[in-house]
Amino acid sequence: MFPLRPFFLLALLAAFGACQNQPAPPPPASTAGENTAPADSPSRSRKTIVFFGNSLTAAYQLAPEKGFPALIQQKIDKLGLPYLCVNAGNSGETTAGGKNRIDWILSQPVDVFVLELGGNDALRGLPLDDSKKNLQEIIDRVKSKYPACKIVLAGMLAPPNLGPTYTKTFAGMYPELAKTNGAALIPFLLEGVGGEPDLNLSDGIHPNEAGHRIVAETVWKTLQPLL
Repeated sequence: MFPLRPFFLLALLAAFGACQNQPAPPPPASTAGENTAPADSPSRSRKTIVFFGNSLTAAYQLAPEKGFPALIQQKIDKLGLPYLCVNAGNSGETTAGGKNRIDWILSQPVDVFVLELGGNDALRGLPLDDSKKNLQEIIDRVKSKYPACKIVLAGMLAPPNLGPTYTKTFAGMYPELAKTNGAALIPFLLEGVGGEPDLNLSDGIHPNEAGHRIVAETVWKTLQPLL
């Protein structure tokens, strides 16, 4: 469905090790100020959008304001919408890592939850049954604590060297989860960016500033109707 160039696939494997060696970021900070009031507090003037993912969300090797979550905040501010974006990206994170981290993230109110995980599972060739269960558990915990929260699922692709069954199952995991949970789906987060040298860092996998601008547009198409 989404063809990837050979050098991009090689870069995926090479970049995986680099991602795994990145230190965990500090507690997620919003791109537009703090939002610490309880969910039912009248003083909480803005709703919260949490971007929960790996190095793609964390804007690997870029200043936070250059990443797509911050660019989404700019779009929101220009439209005067009452939303605050929080970047909860953690480089190298797998779905299992996300499952272990989610309760801490949910200690603050969440109105829209953008889930971008799974790419590192594919790069490791981890069992997809486990990946799917982890993603489902993350969604379940979000819904359990904030039943009205809207879920957005960002789809990814697996390298074809893992075999056609794995890659097909991986690609189908996201629309299946979206359908099961009534979540909005971004079919492929890196659409138009993956495999394009001018839109990625020298590692060939992580978007550069121009790449993040395109990713922001891709995310915005799915996110905007929910706001």
